Amino acid sequence: MAQVIKFAGSAAGFFERLRKRGLGTIGWVVLALVVLGVTLSTSFVVIQPGEVAVRINNLTGKRDTIVQPGLVMRAPFGLHSIYVVDASPQTFVMTGTKNTDDLHVSELTVRASDGSNFLFNDTTIIFQVLGDKAEDAVRDAGPTTAFRRWLRPYARSILRDEFGRESTITVSNPANFGAATERARTRLNALLEPHGIIVTQIVTPRPRFSDEYENLIESRNEADNQLVVISSDLARAGTDRSRRLAEVDRDQNRVIQEKRAELEAALATAVAEQAETTRQADGYRIDTVAKGQAALASAERRAAELRGQLTADLGAQKASIDAFANQPVERVMERLGTKLSGVTIGIQPYARDGSPSRIQLEQVGGAP
Repeated sequence: MAQVIKFAGSAAGFFERLRKRGLGTIGWVVLALVVLGVTLSTSFVVIQPGEVAVRINNLTGKRDTIVQPGLVMRAPFGLHSIYVVDASPQTFVMTGTKNTDDLHVSELTVRASDGSNFLFNDTTIIFQVLGDKAEDAVRDAGPTTAFRRWLRPYARSILRDEFGRESTITVSNPANFGAATERARTRLNALLEPHGIIVTQIVTPRPRFSDEYENLIESRNEADNQLVVISSDLARAGTDRSRRLAEVDRDQNRVIQEKRAELEAALATAVAEQAETTRQADGYRIDTVAKGQAALASAERRAAELRGQLTADLGAQKASIDAFANQPVERVMERLGTKLSGVTIGIQPYARDGSPSRIQLEQVGGAP
């Protein structure tokens, strides 16, 4: 408000001096055009791509953030103040041995958790102003590039803190190294975002140690590489072993299947032959039993016939004997002689004692 009153007083005095000098009509027109041109030229501000503007109403204190490139209008006579801020990505570099400006400071040295020191030759932090929070950057840091001064007090301390959690052994591990970098970025954003600044990336090279320790690290890396090669060879050997075992199992299974097929075929043949032999044996047994039964029946029939014949003969002989039993001795002897017809009987004399005194001759039957 004081600026507006001051500007109005200056303009009134200027026109009063012109009136006293007797300026003509044409002069007034020219003067009005000049004033209008100056007023218009100071009423617009050009916003380039990558820039944002913060417009402040000096009467009400209201702040507007313009993020679109182009012309931004401001009221004349000091009613508006416009601050243009570079919102494109910028780099904060920590390298060398001394501070150069707000964006170039000395290299980062870290004390590890085990008490040894290591440093980063070239650490780069990429950051930018958040477009919709540019008024916070202007309010807390000031106009133009004053926001850059926020990086110096925070970056070095936070990076030292996060990398200092690691030892000289673990910090060489890319996984631990990346985790420490991400922790540092998260902490920086937690502190800088309230002021309209965000860190998008932290680029740090491999930490550098003393020459002796570097040689030890190199030896360890070589041992790790050899271990990786050995592990790869072991894995490949394990794969080859599994493949060969699979091939042996396949071949053995094929042999087993072939032998099983042969044995099953032999078993089927043996079973068929056994069935055929059993069938033949059963047929032979049936035929033999039938023949035996037929022979037995024939023998039994013959035996019955012989038994009947013998019984008849026996009865006839018995009847003949019974008939002879009632016949006189002469008839019997006659019949006996008939039976013995043609039979020669050798008769030798015998003695009743060792020195016979006579020979007795008996004549049997009617022999001469």
